[in-house]
Amino acid sequence: MAYGKDMAGAARRHLRAADTLAAATSAGAQPGCRAVAGYLYGLCGELAVKQMMLQSGMTATANRGNDPFYAHFPNLKHQLRDSAQGRRQGELLTIAEDAALFRNWDVAMRYAPAGDIPDGLVTSWKASAEALVQRMDYE
Repeated sequence: MAYGKDMAGAARRHLRAADTLAAATSAGAQPGCRAVAGYLYGLCGELAVKQMMLQSGMTATANRGNDPFYAHFPNLKHQLRDSAQGRRQGELLTIAEDAALFRNWDVAMRYAPAGDIPDGLVTSWKASAEALVQRMDYE
């Protein structure tokens, strides 16, 4: 099945879901829900960056291996350094060069035990996701 794309709406949806999971306090909810929240914060951040890429006038290419529209952090940032363009180019390059932004986040964490995902990083990723959604909305 083919799905449409709504980067901005998906970013906001992932942020809400992550916040809900991070705040879960029912018996047995933590640390697992918070670990999943950390993963969702990263996806939210990626979607916000990709929305900014669209707003900048960038488009996906046929070369998925080197196309930031198909990349995850940290590769998204690396690829963005070489391909950012358009009216938000400077802002996208600033995001790409921000070493603190989603530091130590990796899509492979979806396989990790919950205890391997430090709470301090989840807090940092939440701040990064919120900042990127705010920037995305400030077009």
